[in-house]
Amino acid sequence: MELIMNKTSTVHARIEPGLKDKAELVFQELGLTATQAITLFYKQVELRKGLPFDIVIPTKTTQRTFDDTDAGRNLIVCKDVDDMFGKLGL
Repeated sequence: MELIMNKTSTVHARIEPGLKDKAELVFQELGLTATQAITLFYKQVELRKGLPFDIVIPTKTTQRTFDDTDAGRNLIVCKDVDDMFGKLGL
């Protein structure tokens, strides 16, 4: 992917180092530099006239599920897709 950029402005941001490292690994897998990824984000904000994703506060149930998942509680482990669909009754 090639982005043509005329750099005329600089953005400075302080980001937690671990988050930065993890995000930049994803950018690398996508063949993007951090600058290109930030430019894509800004372009999407411009085109959508808002953030390019939903920002929501999780419900209590969703937050409890996140907490349980992070702690390794109440997980249903499946061997494969067929096992998953079987456990879902599909």
